[in-house]
Amino acid sequence: MKKAEVVLIPIPALGHIVALVEIAKLLVQRDDRLYTTVLVMHPTVDPSTTTYNESLAASTLPDRMRVINLPRVESITSDTKPNNWLSSLVEGQKPHVKEYVSKIRTQSELSLDAPRLAGFIFDSFITGLKEVANEFGLPWYAFSASGAAFLGCLLHLQALHDEQGADLTEFKNSDVELNIPSLVNPFPAKLLPSVLLEKDSLTTVLEQPRALAEARGILVNTFLEFESHAVNSLSNGRTPPIYPVGPIVKHKRDGHDVGSEGSSNYRNIIEWLDDQPPSSVMFLCFGSGGSFRENQVKEIACALEKCGHRFLWSLRKSPPRGKWEYSPSDYANFQEILPKEKNSHGDNEINVSADGIMKAIKHVMEQGKEIRKKVKEMSRISEKTLMAGGCSYSSLGRLVDDIIDNQP
Repeated sequence: MKKAEVVLIPIPALGHIVALVEIAKLLVQRDDRLYTTVLVMHPTVDPSTTTYNESLAASTLPDRMRVINLPRVESITSDTKPNNWLSSLVEGQKPHVKEYVSKIRTQSELSLDAPRLAGFIFDSFITGLKEVANEFGLPWYAFSASGAAFLGCLLHLQALHDEQGADLTEFKNSDVELNIPSLVNPFPAKLLPSVLLEKDSLTTVLEQPRALAEARGILVNTFLEFESHAVNSLSNGRTPPIYPVGPIVKHKRDGHDVGSEGSSNYRNIIEWLDDQPPSSVMFLCFGSGGSFRENQVKEIACALEKCGHRFLWSLRKSPPRGKWEYSPSDYANFQEILPKEKNSHGDNEINVSADGIMKAIKHVMEQGKEIRKKVKEMSRISEKTLMAGGCSYSSLGRLVDDIIDNQP
């Protein structure tokens, strides 16, 4: 039986680590010829990431899967520019990655029955590691955690920049309508993320979609039924094969996991939710790395208070400006940020006003019956797509076959 080992490397952000760990589990559970190794870069200072990494060491992983924590990169300091820290991290980790991959290859050569190193799956943010894959003569795949629509947006903007000579920084504050193939409707260019509109960050960001052309395939955290237009738009012959393998979620918790069922916070939240009427609570969460400045937080808080709807808010504290070494963190005391009364609109850092947020909340909670109906239906579909016969199940199968059949 031809055995193959795949090395997966996420960026040191909680959502990305969890996703690639789950993909590693799916691969070994899907085919007993596959072995997976996840190389986890040393996190910055995000406590939740550190806790999760420690939980992996304490948990029982599936057979044929292992997780290895890479050493800290000492070359990154507080003087490293925010736009360069990820590329600096990749460069600093390359020697460690090469060392561990060399060990894996050596071990595989000691026995005819041992799995052979078959390739890599890199987080799409660290495709700079493709040089390691090329050095070992191995294929590599990319993993996009952000979905097919955003992936298509990045690829289109990179083509505008590289092939048509467009200066994307000119889109800042521009009302020009952009027609992105992966999106159904056009939108004003000024709504693009700021990292795509600033010269310093743009150069780094465009390296990601530019490198994807060399990937053997791209795994995407989505499913065909959810983003059919976006997925189909990427099947244009110009993009490597797309594998929609989502939704990537943790189906089972253990006592060591972040936010585990054993924690007092988790129990308190569940008890409170159980006491609320069905479908009456709004959940606000912007990811482990998502945070807002003080004035925007106050606008959101004022909108929630005015609406009067029950809510559960995962609120993270923004890091100091320009400090890459600080990640969003928990507030020690919410009173330090939440307003006692409505504040003025005098600060130009407010992106969305309380009135605008309130209108959106009311639309979803009071008038959005059709939206909520679609969400429930999509929830049902998202479970079926991962089962035998489902689109994501089949997509994962195609990926497994490609890995096995093209093993060096």
